[in-house]
Amino acid sequence: MNFAGSTHIHLSAVLQLRGSAIRVQVPTNKSYNLIGNFYTQRIQHCARGILETSTVFQKSNTKFLVNATSGHPLESEPKAYPNTPWNSAKNALDAFYRFSRPHTVIGTALSIISVSLLAVEKLSDISPLFFTGVLEAVVAALFMNIYIVGLNQLSDVEIDKVNKPYLPLASGEYSALTGIMIVTSFSIMSFWLGWIIGSWPLFWALFVSFVLGTAYSINLPLLRWKRFALVAAMCILAVRAVIVQLAFYLHIQTHVFSRPAVISKPLIFATAFMSFFSVVIALFKDIPDIEGDKIFGIKSYTVRLGQEKVFWTCISLLEMAYGISILVGATSPYTWSKVITVLGHSVLASILWIRAKSVDLKSKAAITSCYMFIWKLFYAEYFLIPLIR
Repeated sequence: MNFAGSTHIHLSAVLQLRGSAIRVQVPTNKSYNLIGNFYTQRIQHCARGILETSTVFQKSNTKFLVNATSGHPLESEPKAYPNTPWNSAKNALDAFYRFSRPHTVIGTALSIISVSLLAVEKLSDISPLFFTGVLEAVVAALFMNIYIVGLNQLSDVEIDKVNKPYLPLASGEYSALTGIMIVTSFSIMSFWLGWIIGSWPLFWALFVSFVLGTAYSINLPLLRWKRFALVAAMCILAVRAVIVQLAFYLHIQTHVFSRPAVISKPLIFATAFMSFFSVVIALFKDIPDIEGDKIFGIKSYTVRLGQEKVFWTCISLLEMAYGISILVGATSPYTWSKVITVLGHSVLASILWIRAKSVDLKSKAAITSCYMFIWKLFYAEYFLIPLIR
């Protein structure tokens, strides 16, 4: 049946879809109104489906692109779940996980445990008293760690929108007020715990970390030391290399075991080695952030010298540190310590060199991945430090 041939009037259903038009002509007269209405409704329904599918695809594709370029293995992207109490709790935990910068949390916990083991002189020292002392130090330090990384994010919201858009403040998941409440709460809890424990080495470690962490990030006159490359590196070195090694060792040695303070060979080695490592972390962390740092006037060494030069300086410093570690390990009077430390540092040095040669310095994702690999080497070293004798 030819509908067009039996009518003179046509109903035009025009659907706008993202700038293009779908025009459908449906024959109408009195006897075909029902048919015309039926086809019009069906076409509108289909078009709405196409629009919704297109919108979902675009949102999904945008999220995929952000995820692909972030290059941060230990920090997940924000996840969207259906709005239920259980999923709301999962979203909140995921946001806090990213806010806490988990690679720094792991590094802090491992370093304190490792350095505490340097104070162990005999098997009977491994006791409930020792574990309690270590737990007190780890919890208080992690509270302070969250304050420091949280304050840095509060001060760097605009920079992080460029460099680290997955962080909760930069992505808008957290408001500034939420961030302020979190960092204030964790700083108070850290100092409160340090005070009631009654360990002066622990309390002073928390206090100095608080002062340096605040001066590093907060945007006040004469502060925000991260703007100055050398001062920023010294802040990180002071906390990661000196305070962590000396203060937490003294916390176990003097407060937990009630022994006189003794500066041992393993402690000197740990402090010296982590000085190298802390400088490397301070330099390397700015390599993938060069774009945002340039925009906001952060004069990091990467901005001033270029990514390639800073990258290979970091690799050279670490290889030098591993070389010194091999020599120190070789002088140990204990065969088991000599074998483990020489072999362990040789393996880590080789893995680092192979990994460094494969990094594409034009890829932000590749550089960020290598930075997280440097943190894994940092963790590995804290398994070797207690074996230096």
